[in-house]
Amino acid sequence: MAVHHHPHQRPADHRLVWRRSRTPDATASATSTDAAPAVADTTTASAYALASLRVLTGFVFLWAFLDKTFGWGYATSSGEAWIDGGSPTEGFLGHVAVGPWESTFHSWAGDAWADWMFMLGLLGIGVAVLAGIGLRLAAVAGTVMMALMWVAEWPPAQHLSDGSPSMSTNPFVDYHLIYAVALIVLAAFSAGHTWGAGRVWADLPLVRRHPWLR
Repeated sequence: MAVHHHPHQRPADHRLVWRRSRTPDATASATSTDAAPAVADTTTASAYALASLRVLTGFVFLWAFLDKTFGWGYATSSGEAWIDGGSPTEGFLGHVAVGPWESTFHSWAGDAWADWMFMLGLLGIGVAVLAGIGLRLAAVAGTVMMALMWVAEWPPAQHLSDGSPSMSTNPFVDYHLIYAVALIVLAAFSAGHTWGAGRVWADLPLVRRHPWLR
């Protein structure tokens, strides 16, 4: 039995195969094109969100320095300001009433070296974070400072040394820990590049030779 081939059917089959092979590519191309703006928008939104977090966090540290230095009447009254002879650490460290370092913090309270270290730390961290420069150094310094303040307040304790309630609301997480993590996140994601001088700072020859200064 002879099998007859019809030439006019072959081109139709080829066109069908060609169209089928092209359809997924066209769909993928359209999907990629649509996804590109979404990725860009997400990246931009993330950059702005981190920049906002950076500015607010930096302001917290800088404001604490200014208020303690000039006594603007918020946490520090004018008569107790640093420029008026007051001690920025005596009030906080001198009233530590719980934790394993209670006596140590009492011995540090009011010492000149403790005042200078604390105030320079607040100023340096505040300026660096607001400007978006030296975020890695700011993260290290800020984490150490927040860790010491966390130990001074000692959230795990439900009672103070005299037996009175500590008023702690969480045995581990408090605002000191949140600030420390925020500083680490800002440094890890180079948050100074948006609304800051991070890119200019990173391009400096000294910083390029020593990346830990970023």
